[in-house]
Amino acid sequence: MDKIRLKKTIRVKVISMGNAETGKSCIIKRYCEKRFVSKYLSTIGIDYGVTKVLAKDREVKVNIFDMAGHPIFYEGKLRCLDSWLAEMKQEIGDPSEMEKVVFCLCANKVDRTSQRAVEEYEGHAWANSKGFHYFETSAASGDGISELFEKLFQGLVTAYENGGKVERINTTLGYTKEQIDAIQRLKSGTDDWKRLGLLPGANKDEINKAYRKYAVLLHPDKNIAPGSEEAFKILVSARTNLLKNR
Repeated sequence: MDKIRLKKTIRVKVISMGNAETGKSCIIKRYCEKRFVSKYLSTIGIDYGVTKVLAKDREVKVNIFDMAGHPIFYEGKLRCLDSWLAEMKQEIGDPSEMEKVVFCLCANKVDRTSQRAVEEYEGHAWANSKGFHYFETSAASGDGISELFEKLFQGLVTAYENGGKVERINTTLGYTKEQIDAIQRLKSGTDDWKRLGLLPGANKDEINKAYRKYAVLLHPDKNIAPGSEEAFKILVSARTNLLKNR
């Protein structure tokens, strides 16, 4: 008898949550229908679909719930994810049930590299802090879509076989939140004072002290976070500019 038939078919629910216009429906269509719809059509309420897949030699019947984006969560980048989690916890009610959910954080539209709203290191760090999987995808090109769903379904089957217990990931990223915060400050600062975390008019010693603080965190030999090399160049330029005007 075929090995697959010896294992019980299981049924799972997949919920797509996130801000409007992030490509949630397009990701699902790319995976299920192997196509991309370029024209934006907002999801009204909840869209629903059914598919079957094989994961870990087991047939999985998947019910997909594609939820509409919520306008109150438009503000913020990663901050909106905490709002989505809070809403999910409120809907579920029982906190222990959240431990039975396999979470995958998806950064979509990576084909638009010049229009990134969230840097890769930010997404990785946020997901890692929660024990969630993280993927960079493009519904337009198909990049990362198969890997996303394969990991999701494998995680769901593993949880089923473990009596509902979900294995949270614990990935060593090789960089710290402090380093990430430093990169963000330098890349998003609107002037050199703000980039170094200084008030306008700071003296030479204060400028050099701030520089040394960030240099320790961002030196390319000590920081492997994506964006650290660019941030270090911004740091050097900011210090040079500020000292020049003293």
